Amino acid sequence: MNATCDDCVLFEWMEVVSDMNMKTVLKDTLPPVLLRGLKQIKRRVQANSRAGAKAGSQELDIYWDPAMAAALETWGVGNAWNEIQLLLLNARGTVLDIACGTGKVISLLQDLKDIEVHGCDISDFLLTKATERGIAKERLTCCDATALPYPAGHFDFAYSIGSLEHFTEEGIHAFLQECRKVVTKRSFHMIPVSRSQKNEGWISPWQSYFNNSTDWWVANCRKTFSRVTVLDSAWQDEVSTGKWLICED
Repeated sequence: MNATCDDCVLFEWMEVVSDMNMKTVLKDTLPPVLLRGLKQIKRRVQANSRAGAKAGSQELDIYWDPAMAAALETWGVGNAWNEIQLLLLNARGTVLDIACGTGKVISLLQDLKDIEVHGCDISDFLLTKATERGIAKERLTCCDATALPYPAGHFDFAYSIGSLEHFTEEGIHAFLQECRKVVTKRSFHMIPVSRSQKNEGWISPWQSYFNNSTDWWVANCRKTFSRVTVLDSAWQDEVSTGKWLICED
């Protein structure tokens, strides 16, 4: 069911109440049935707002949400995190974790003694979590992945996990261009592809992203890199399966 104009008014009122820090008052004064109804209206309005947004527009506020920080602590358990350790097992040199978040993956790679892993992320909030887990501040940079501040050829390798798909099409191109600039050997990018292998476009569940075919992703990578290899990932959800894009010249 679509949200009505009355729903929107109620939603705006709920936002004001939230800003006034009166959630406890609502909980104590409203009947449970009415409170659940208001929450359902809020979810409908938010869903319609996302659906009406311009396709491929990034939502950045989520990267300062504690719920996102918590989700990043377990996202790749048993799949992508095992895979990046294997992909870098015989690597030597410096490595950049692009969109490193809370630094969980960097910490997992610390046992690989022949690499030195650095990280960057747009969220200073998430990077604070990374320093709290013991990652040296001098190895962390707060920046946009589409405008990396490192010199050309600064790293031997780079990787991103569950990040590239959240950029606009223009952003994906800029992300890959910047990666090519700062990396001398190869980069590894784990992304979801649609189970249907159709280009389903920009979808907006909790976090918006492109859910497109493997061919779509390879074509976009080949605009920047001469060689793109695709490997299966064990990661999956209801609408997507994981792929690794290994990019090099």
